[in-house]
Amino acid sequence: MNKTGKRQRAQRALLVFAALLLCAALLAGCGAGAGGPGSAAGSGPDEPSGGETGGLLCRIVDGAAEGELLLAAQRGEGDALYRLTVGDTAVLLDGQPADAGQLRDGMLLTVEYTGSVLETYPAMLEGVTALRAVTAGQNDRCGLVLQAFEDLWAEDSGLNGDIAYMGFEIGETLVPEASEREGIAWRFAELHGAQPLTGSWQQLADEGYIDAENLYWEDGLFFSFTPTENKDQKEDQLFFTAQKWRSGLGALFFVDCTARRDASGGWQYEAGGFAIA
Repeated sequence: MNKTGKRQRAQRALLVFAALLLCAALLAGCGAGAGGPGSAAGSGPDEPSGGETGGLLCRIVDGAAEGELLLAAQRGEGDALYRLTVGDTAVLLDGQPADAGQLRDGMLLTVEYTGSVLETYPAMLEGVTALRAVTAGQNDRCGLVLQAFEDLWAEDSGLNGDIAYMGFEIGETLVPEASEREGIAWRFAELHGAQPLTGSWQQLADEGYIDAENLYWEDGLFFSFTPTENKDQKEDQLFFTAQKWRSGLGALFFVDCTARRDASGGWQYEAGGFAIA
């Protein structure tokens, strides 16, 4: 059963990555019909047809500095993640015309579009007419987690070799929006050439990825970002432990970490301690 589960999940992951390779062809005219999967509200104005304008509320997970946005939908419907190249798209910030360079990771924005949703993953929107961003609610928790994972990646790089998969467990109390947790996993795995899997260590072991008996993941790395026990999380202060795990004798931990949010919605953290196995 473990081997079957692993094979099925691996096939799904490969299909997702294959879809990315088809983006160019899809952009040439293979888009899904209007009202297809990926709109934010399931019906009505977010599934435009006949020239209607749809609006999709998202948070920028990553890519604002480059103008290559990875967006996490905020309404819990349709596709969780979207790709968007800003290019010469009109940008408004707090209702005023703005430059694309004023966009920041962690910002909320509404994507206005008149086309269809391309059947890729992350999904892509045709006919984007404007990006309406707001400074209110700016909160780059995704960037915080990505930074912690990058810092772990840089430690004991010998654990990073010959991996095909990355597993991720991100605490819901630390990153409440499911699409943002998915965006973190997708982006970090993409940056390091691996296929993302989500779930706890035990779930991945049950599916046959991790060898629970010998405490070893032959072709993968497991990352976790979980709340510190007996600590109350706050809007501007988070307490967590971050981990990178390859085996029972190959693991790293940042423990008793404290992160604080600044006035612009960015986060900085300090680790209270470092542990290695």
